[in-house]
Amino acid sequence: MASSPSSPPDSLYPFSGVGSHEEQLEAPRVARHVIAVAGGRGGVGKSIVAVNLGVYLAQLGRTVVVVDANSAGADLHTLLGEAMPTGRPGGEATEDEELTPIKTQVPGMLLLPQAYSQNSTVPLRPGRKPRWAFHVRQLDVDYVILDLGADTAPATLDLFLSADVGLTVTAPEPPSVEATYRFVRALFQRKLRRALLKDRFKVRMVERAQEPLPPLPSPIELVRAIARYDGGTAELAAAELAKLRPRLIVNSARLRTDNDLGPAMVDMGRRYLGVEFDYVGHIEQEDSVWLSVVRRRPLLIDSPTSKAARNIERIARRILALVTTREQAKVATPVPLVRSEPNLYESLWTHRGATDEELRRAYKRQREIYLPDSLPLTSLLTEEELARERARVDEAYDTLLDPIRRRAYDKATFPEQDSSAEAPRPEVDAALAAERAMLRAELAREIHPETEFTGELLRKVRQSLGIELEEIAGKTKISLAHLRAIEEEDFKALPAAVYARGFVHEIAKLLKVDPTQVSRTYLKRLRAARGASGE
Repeated sequence: MASSPSSPPDSLYPFSGVGSHEEQLEAPRVARHVIAVAGGRGGVGKSIVAVNLGVYLAQLGRTVVVVDANSAGADLHTLLGEAMPTGRPGGEATEDEELTPIKTQVPGMLLLPQAYSQNSTVPLRPGRKPRWAFHVRQLDVDYVILDLGADTAPATLDLFLSADVGLTVTAPEPPSVEATYRFVRALFQRKLRRALLKDRFKVRMVERAQEPLPPLPSPIELVRAIARYDGGTAELAAAELAKLRPRLIVNSARLRTDNDLGPAMVDMGRRYLGVEFDYVGHIEQEDSVWLSVVRRRPLLIDSPTSKAARNIERIARRILALVTTREQAKVATPVPLVRSEPNLYESLWTHRGATDEELRRAYKRQREIYLPDSLPLTSLLTEEELARERARVDEAYDTLLDPIRRRAYDKATFPEQDSSAEAPRPEVDAALAAERAMLRAELAREIHPETEFTGELLRKVRQSLGIELEEIAGKTKISLAHLRAIEEEDFKALPAAVYARGFVHEIAKLLKVDPTQVSRTYLKRLRAARGASGE
C-alpha cells in the first residue's frame, strides 16, 4: 500500500522554513555520506541498485534519503510502492518542495521524488539549480543516495563527482559496456574542466589539444595530447585522472563469463583509458528481481533469500566499508605522459616471479579477453589494434614459458633488477579490502567462547579471509554442493550428522577458528532443525 506524502519530522530539513528562530540559527547538521548511482545505459538496473542499497542501510538502523534525480523520468516511487508524486501546479517547484522527502514503507528510509509541472512534458530537474546539491548535503541523515540515471549532462557529472562514492552499473552486453566507458570519458573531461575553471588560458589550451582527437577521447590520450602543449597542465590532468575512482557493478549476470566481466573491465579501463575502476560485485539475473519490480517492493524485502538479494547485500556491505574507512581516499599512480609499450609480463597482467602455471592461467585469461567481439573491450580498440594486442599476448606467452628465452629477456629488459624481489600484481581492490577489514573488525566482537556458529557466520569468516568456496573444496575435498549447503544451512542437502561434523571440523581448521566449538554449535543447530522436521 502506498504511503501518504506527509512531511517527516522538521529536524530533517533545516532549510524548509519551519522551527523556532533559535533552531534556525543553529548550524545545520549534514548528511554523513552521499552515494551516487549513474552511468551505463538506461535499463541496466541503476534504480534497483539505489533503492535496495537504501533498504540495506535502513535495515542497519541508518537514516537514508533516496533521491530520484534521473533526467529520463521519475520511477523510484514505483519501485517502493509509493503514490505518483505531484509537482507545483502551473510552474517550477520551489527549493523547499524539492527538499521535502516523503516517508516510505521502509522504516528509516525517505524518498525525495521527482515531479512534473502542469505545463511541462519533462520531469522537474532540481539538480539544475546550483544550490540544490548543497542543500541535499544539509539533510540531517546518515546517507543520501542519488539515482542520477544514464545521461552525461554537466549537472549529472557534477553530482557524481561531488559524491563520496560513485557507482556505475553495467550489464553483460556491448551497448551497456560501451555506455559505461563513455560515461567515465565524459566524467574525466568534466573533472578536468572543473579543475581548470578559473584559468581560461588553460581551458582554451586543453580545447586546442583536444581538437585533433575524436569526441570523448580516451583520458590517457587527452592527457598526452595536453602534454604536447604544456607539461605542467598535463601533470595536473594526470593527477585528476588518478583521483577518478568509479565503483563498478555488473548487473544481470547469467554466465560464468558475465561474472568475469567486472575484473576484465577493471584491467581494460586501466590500460586503455587510464581509469581505475573499483569492482564491487555482480548481481545475478533471476526472476526474483523482475517479480520484485512487478510487486512494487524492493528485492531485499520481497525476496531477501534470493541469490540476487545476497549479491546486493554483499555489494552494499562493500560500499558501506568504503564510506566508513579510508580506502576510498587512495588514488592511483598518475599515468605516464609519454606512451610506452608494456613489457611481456605486463602484457599478460602477471609479474616476474610468476610460475609456469601462473603464466598459463594468465595467458588463457588474456586470450579470452582479446577475442574478436570481446565484451570488455567494446569500443576500446580497432580491429588492427586488437590484432596487435593478440600478437603481443602470444609473444609474451611463447617467450616467458621457454626458460632460456625468458632468462635472456629478463637480463635484457631488467639488467639491474632481481625478479625474486618483485611482488605479484595486487589483485585485491579497495572495495574488497575495505569489506574484509570491516568484516574482521565485526568478527573480533562477535566471536567469543560462547559464540554459536551458524552457516552465515562461517560465510562471514571465509569472506573476511578472502577465501572462495572453490579453494576450500580443493583443499578439503568436500564437494561445492555440501559447502554451499553448510553456509546456507540447507540441512536437507547435508549427509548424516557424523559426516556433517567432519565437514564442519575441516572447514573450521581451514578458516582458523576453534574446530571443537564450531562443530559442537553447528551440529546442535543441525540436530534441532532435523528434529523439528521429523527427520
